[in-house]
Amino acid sequence: MDLLQSYSPTSNSDSDSDSETQIIKLPTKSAAPKVDDTALSLISSDPTSSSGSLTKPLDPTQHVVTYNPTYDQLWAPIYGPAHPFAKDGLAQGLRNHKLGSVEDASIASFHFDEQYNTFQSLGYAADPSATHFVGDLNSLETNRGVTVFNIPQSEHKRRRVLNKREIDEDDAIENDDDKDNPATDTWLSRNRKSPWAGKKGNVGQEELTEEQKKYAEEHAKKKAEERGEKVEKGEIFEEKSMFHGKEERDYQGRSWITPPKDKKADVEHCYIPKRLEHTWSGHTKGVSAIRFFPKFGHLILSAGMDTKVKIWDVYNSRKCMRTYMGHSKAVRDICFTNDGSKFLSAGYDKNIKYWDTETGKVISSFSTGKIPYVVKLNPDDDKQNVLLAGMSDKKIVQWDMNSGEITQEYDQHLGAVNTITFVDDNRRFVTSSDDKSLRVWEFGIPVVIKYISEPHMHSMPSIAVHPNSNWLAAQSLDNQILIYSTRERFQLNKKKRFAGHIAAGYACQVNFSPDGRFVMSGDGEGKMWYWNWKTCKVFRSMKCHEGVCIGCEWHPLETSKVATCGWDGLIKFWD
Repeated sequence: MDLLQSYSPTSNSDSDSDSETQIIKLPTKSAAPKVDDTALSLISSDPTSSSGSLTKPLDPTQHVVTYNPTYDQLWAPIYGPAHPFAKDGLAQGLRNHKLGSVEDASIASFHFDEQYNTFQSLGYAADPSATHFVGDLNSLETNRGVTVFNIPQSEHKRRRVLNKREIDEDDAIENDDDKDNPATDTWLSRNRKSPWAGKKGNVGQEELTEEQKKYAEEHAKKKAEERGEKVEKGEIFEEKSMFHGKEERDYQGRSWITPPKDKKADVEHCYIPKRLEHTWSGHTKGVSAIRFFPKFGHLILSAGMDTKVKIWDVYNSRKCMRTYMGHSKAVRDICFTNDGSKFLSAGYDKNIKYWDTETGKVISSFSTGKIPYVVKLNPDDDKQNVLLAGMSDKKIVQWDMNSGEITQEYDQHLGAVNTITFVDDNRRFVTSSDDKSLRVWEFGIPVVIKYISEPHMHSMPSIAVHPNSNWLAAQSLDNQILIYSTRERFQLNKKKRFAGHIAAGYACQVNFSPDGRFVMSGDGEGKMWYWNWKTCKVFRSMKCHEGVCIGCEWHPLETSKVATCGWDGLIKFWD
């Protein structure tokens, strides 16, 4: 519309009193951008908006705005998940799921249980990311959208009658033994209390009750006694194994663990790996230790915090070949025999299990009622039946695995034992402990022949032997790797000290390259560190894992290949 403005010039004292008022017509201008009907409707429909400001957020894909948005609207966060491959420098296009990139989301446990049980019972549920329902829409209309937590009282009574009829029918066809078995579905359905539970009840979705745990332990104990195994003080858990490969034997009758014949060792000169070659993901929790198959490295064994031990193919299919399930808690340490046909596993369930690598059967179990932190076999070929275990009660226990009897106890440490390392042609072994000391033992004699403890020393949760057998590398928790000689005096080599990584608080494993030129270790930030043995300088550090990089192993035959494991549940193979 046209704007009219009245203009009166300033009158002087000499001017006439009857001067005329001048009317000036200004050019036409638009008072504000045109507002579309949607914006007007939003303004008028918002009863709380006294000033007429819009509360609707801006559409990020909109190129032209037809109204004047407020500051809050312009800078409101974009709704919805972030694009995983956006080029804004914030989102990293990394796949964290087999179908792409998945963001973390949270929902209150009460609302999740409400919608989950509603879907299980009534067939529909509210979509938390939208305002609509999913599932059986006919049932939604019939029940008028109610959830299981607000079902009318009359509906509760009707459901109780139906459930009672189902229970009576189940009891009529089930055996009497199943009625008294708290681990069966019949027992669960008979004893459920939730009105929205299905035929098998909702109790099975939760942890086992004390009565069910007791029954399961008794059942596993009975099975172990039937197999002729000696049941010790550790927690009872039924052992089983699952083979994942195509066939356990090939057309020539060779086992799947048979090493390839065309691989030969070449340790003249090792190189630092530069790129990621393969990633194994199968553990649902962190991986605590990895071990290559002795001498050949065509298989790699991993101990998981998900209670499982897995073995993976390195050269061919690169898939999980077998899963060993026998522990009820996280697995702490693993150890192969010299020929790789068997291995030991130590778990936080206080059990040590001796497995057959090929068949997955448990040959024997050992326990003292304490947690084993480290297990080690005597490296001599004629003493492969001798097991040493460092326990949480400060002892190193020695078993004869043929008889199952404890033949020796080494009890001098003042804290939990972390490592056992054989030196001096396997006649002696060195142990480290939480008491911040090193002790040297004569094998078979429970007397300390060398005790190393200094005020500056920290706990050493990992020790490795140099390939020339003259030195020990100890991961110290003050963020450095210390070197001790393995000769008579076991002295600290003050000239060799490897630092730069951050390992305080973590039992990151230390290791050597097969030619002895490099020292390597993971750290608490997921990095892998390589040092030159002669100069003690950092040769290379690279990001390997999200979280702690806890374990590292150099391939026994390939001169430039390294495997690492971390608390992100991944095992990575570097070349």
